[in-house]
Amino acid sequence: MSGGTSVAGAMPRHPRRPALSRQSAALALVLLAFAVLPAAAQAIGLPFLVVTATRMMILGLAALSLDLVLGYGAMVSFGHAAFIGIGAYAVGILDAHGIHDLAVQVPAALAACALFALATGAISLRTRGVYFIMITLAFGQMAYFFMVSLAAYGGDDGMALARRSTLFGRPLLDGDLPLFYAVLAVLAGALLVLRRVVASRFGRVLRGTRDNAVRMEAIGFSALPYRLTAYTLAGALAGLAGVLLANQAEFVSPAYMSWQRSGELIVMVVLGGMGTLVGPVVGAAALIAVEEGLAQYSEHWRLGLGLILVLTVLLTRGGLAGLAARLTGGRP
Repeated sequence: MSGGTSVAGAMPRHPRRPALSRQSAALALVLLAFAVLPAAAQAIGLPFLVVTATRMMILGLAALSLDLVLGYGAMVSFGHAAFIGIGAYAVGILDAHGIHDLAVQVPAALAACALFALATGAISLRTRGVYFIMITLAFGQMAYFFMVSLAAYGGDDGMALARRSTLFGRPLLDGDLPLFYAVLAVLAGALLVLRRVVASRFGRVLRGTRDNAVRMEAIGFSALPYRLTAYTLAGALAGLAGVLLANQAEFVSPAYMSWQRSGELIVMVVLGGMGTLVGPVVGAAALIAVEEGLAQYSEHWRLGLGLILVLTVLLTRGGLAGLAARLTGGRP
C-alpha cells in the first residue's frame, strides 16, 4: 500500500463515544474528589491529608506521563524517574543562583527534560523488549550518578530550596492549600491535553504501533517518529511533576531519579490501569494511601504492600480502572 493510506485502515476512524463519555466522567469524578478533599479534611480534623493528597497528585502526574509511553506505546521505560529529577534540579539549580520565578524555571525544566528525552529516546527506541528496558535503566542511572557527582549542588545529600517558587514575583505557592490547588490545576490541564492527544490521529497511530508495528509500517506509518514524539512529550510532562515535587518538599535530591522511583511509577500505572489516563492517577493515590495506612501498623509494611499489589494484579484485569469499568457495566 502507498504511504498515503489512512490510519483508519488499521483501526477505527473515530473513538467509541460511550467509552469517551465514561472516561470523561471518570476524569471529572477524580478531579472533583481532589477538589473537595481540603474541605473534607478540615471538617474531620485531619488537615495533613492536604499534604498527602498533593503528593498523590504530583506522582499521579508523573505516572500519567509514563502511561503515554507504557500504556499507549508499549514502551516499558525503567528510567522515567530521571525526568522527575531533571525537572526538580532545574528548580534547585536556578534557585541556588537567585532565580525563583516559575516563568523561568518551568521552561528551563521542560526544555532540559525534552532534550534529554529526545537524545536518549533516539537511541533507546532503536531497541525492543528487554533491551529497551535495560537501556532506559542505564540512561536513568547515568543521570542519577551525574547529579550525585555535582558537589556544588549538594551531591548525594541533595539541596534545600531557599524558598518556594514565585510566579511573576508573587508567592502563589506559599502555604499547603495554594500549592494543592496549583497542583490540581496542572493535573487537570495535563489530563485534558493528553485526552486530546490520545484521541487524535497521532494517538491512533501510536496505539497502532503498540498493537502491530509491522502492520503500521506496511501501510506507511514509521513507528520511530511517533514513539519518539510520545517519549519526548512524556519526559517533559514528568519534568513538570519534578518542578512541583521540588516545591512541595522544598528540597531536591538525586533520590528522585533512582531506578526504585521508576519502578514505583510503573507499579502506579499497572495498578491503576494502563492506557486509561485516569488509571495512573488513581493508582498513584491508591499506592500512597496503602503505604501510609500500612506504615501506621507495622515497620514491615512493605511485605503487606507487596501482597496487596500481587493480589490486585492477579484479580483485577486492567487495574483499578478496569475493575471500576466492569462494576459499572462498562468495558475494561
